[in-house]
Amino acid sequence: MKLRSWTMLVTFVSAAWFTQTALAQVAARLPDFTELYEQQGPAVVSIDVTQKARRPEISEDDPFYEFFRRFGPRGFEGIPRGAPRPREFEQPQATGSGFVLTADGYVLTNAHVVDDASEVTVKLSDKREFNAKVIGADKRTDVALLKIDANALPKVSIGDPEKLKVGEWVAAIGKPFGLENTITAGIVSAKGRDLPQEGGGLVSFIQTDVPINPGNSGGPLFNMKGEVIGINSIIFTRTGTYMGLAFAIPIDVAMNVVKQLQEKGRVTRGKIGVQIQEVSKETADAFGLPKQGGALVNSVEKGGPADKAGVESGDIIVKVDGRAVNSSSELPRIITQVRPGTKITLQVWRKGATKDLAVSVVELKEEEPSARPARRSTPDKDKAKPNRMGLVLTDLSDDQKKELDIKNGVVVADITGTARGDIQPGDVIMAIISRGASIDAKSAEQVNSLIAKLEKGASVTLLLRRGEQQFFSTIRLGNGTQ
Repeated sequence: MKLRSWTMLVTFVSAAWFTQTALAQVAARLPDFTELYEQQGPAVVSIDVTQKARRPEISEDDPFYEFFRRFGPRGFEGIPRGAPRPREFEQPQATGSGFVLTADGYVLTNAHVVDDASEVTVKLSDKREFNAKVIGADKRTDVALLKIDANALPKVSIGDPEKLKVGEWVAAIGKPFGLENTITAGIVSAKGRDLPQEGGGLVSFIQTDVPINPGNSGGPLFNMKGEVIGINSIIFTRTGTYMGLAFAIPIDVAMNVVKQLQEKGRVTRGKIGVQIQEVSKETADAFGLPKQGGALVNSVEKGGPADKAGVESGDIIVKVDGRAVNSSSELPRIITQVRPGTKITLQVWRKGATKDLAVSVVELKEEEPSARPARRSTPDKDKAKPNRMGLVLTDLSDDQKKELDIKNGVVVADITGTARGDIQPGDVIMAIISRGASIDAKSAEQVNSLIAKLEKGASVTLLLRRGEQQFFSTIRLGNGTQ
């Protein structure tokens, strides 16, 4: 009996020891953010912004005048009869985060944090406050550079986002809901995320599950070495608060903006004058491209750099100065970072082979409003039958070709419902691409005959004209085709 008791005791002690050892091993594997916070926390700042807001334009004759005079926003005192109407007043409206780049007072944050600011206040972790000057802001990348009059400030270390791995631990320090110097942590969920952005998607975001909330905007995202690898900028949410999806601007993108803002107070970007779209697997098959990738050129700006270099509609740009273009979204990011006046080499896929073209990059200006679509008369769809793709095609008249400024093309009069791809009635088919060969669309009979000869499963790409826009649409002949 005593032997059994001793055996049970030894077994219990052994199990407890093993459990304690296992827990210690698990704890040893968990990240410890204490040192990161102690070393990098002092370089993170809070930002409060006074913005210009519109003053209610209400005269004494308005029935709501007395209500706004008593309960309206600060700065509203009514508008006497006949007096000029001031349009703006100032009120605190925005708060965010930022971090110190240099010991002499350069601070980085988001452009949307200081948008329309009349006064910006930067508060350090030691409670000192400074009025900040906005050196410059770039809405296309959502980066802003501030300057405060201070010296010997704690500053961050800059890391390399390219070395960041999915699954790696990261941490954010900022001011969520006004709670200064708050640290939150998570992992890198994905890299290279494309999101809708003002100015055309020039940022490939780092996605994390780090808890980010209003007030974190502009704050740093750290790796475990204590290096800044991103600026927290966007969250996806249905509630206005954190739901597990946060996005940061890679710090190398931001530092490129910072350099230009410091040197000349504004950001210049390159352009080559092409409209592009994504290359799907079906499109790659139709063009005879060995693998999916690159940027398909829809149209080329007349007289632009690409036009002068010989780039053509239907080319697929696969490399820029030897750097692979894996998707169409990568091309604008590559080109816009090239200094205007620089000559680059584009490698394009054309008619089953690669071709190198030298292009001189020019400065990207503000986009002009798009032209109105050209008018087209409605074709008589009752005189034609749908082809194998379910498209009812009719020929363009000479007057229509002249109006559209094209030599060849047939118009899509109707769609039976079996066709695939981004095709609408009224679109003009200008060319057909299949098996790497491109054929101009000269008549409805010719196009229908070409489509009828294609085997089931073949990929067909159509060069389409819709108003002033020109683009490609790819269809795979299979189920749903006649």
